[in-house]
Amino acid sequence: MLTISETLDAQASAAVHKVQALRHPGRFLVSGMLAGAYIGIGVVLMVSTAGPLAAAGDGLAKLVAGLVFGVALTLVVFAGADLLTSAMMILPQGALMRAIGPWRALGALAATFVANLVGALVFAGLVVASGTLRSHAAAGGMLSDMLAAKAHEGPLEHLTLGILCNVLVCLAIWMCARVRSDVAKILLIFAAILAFISSGFEHVVANMTTYAIGLFTGDPNATLALFASNMLWVGLGNLIGGGVIVGLGYWIVGGSPRIRAAAPRDGVRETVPAAG
Repeated sequence: MLTISETLDAQASAAVHKVQALRHPGRFLVSGMLAGAYIGIGVVLMVSTAGPLAAAGDGLAKLVAGLVFGVALTLVVFAGADLLTSAMMILPQGALMRAIGPWRALGALAATFVANLVGALVFAGLVVASGTLRSHAAAGGMLSDMLAAKAHEGPLEHLTLGILCNVLVCLAIWMCARVRSDVAKILLIFAAILAFISSGFEHVVANMTTYAIGLFTGDPNATLALFASNMLWVGLGNLIGGGVIVGLGYWIVGGSPRIRAAAPRDGVRETVPAAG
């Protein structure tokens, strides 16, 4: 297992890679769209498997939802795609280590948000066109119930649920970066995602698919205003959870390292650990 210091070095390199990927916007867009779709797969899988249990009032519904949603992040990690919520930890750590400039980090986050959103919208459109949720009443009912619950949550609830969610998602990514075994990575992902989903926390990219399906099917609790509000407050909460609590937290635990490098070029430095 890598030490915390070694993991921070790896995160700095990953941050540089993400910023450099923006030099090829078409590739970056596709990578981000795939991540949005992969998380959408998790949403549809979750309501399809846990929906019948929820409709029957079975208390195991949340557990099943948590157990299956790990597929989504596993696809992102092992297939390879640019996901906003993990970037919310990686890019701030890269900026703290001075491997990338802060404005480059913000630009990469904004670009990842847009790419994930486009992917989620396309995936949601395909799901609605397929009729799979219409023919699977329990799944559609669970998704509608989720939208109704979100509609009754205020900004503070969205913010805090977003913070709690991305602490767990980014811990999954952080722990994966520390271990070399693929089996260990998968187990760590499923453990962290089980905790996040079963606890009812809010993930901004998962909500992109949830709201998009609701908009396309005319759900009364899926309006553009509610969608935008959810993106703002859950997204901000995710950024705090990933960038501040996990990202900044482990940067401090690791000794607040900086990168020793020559003058930056295009906001990017060479990722060489500083001495000492």
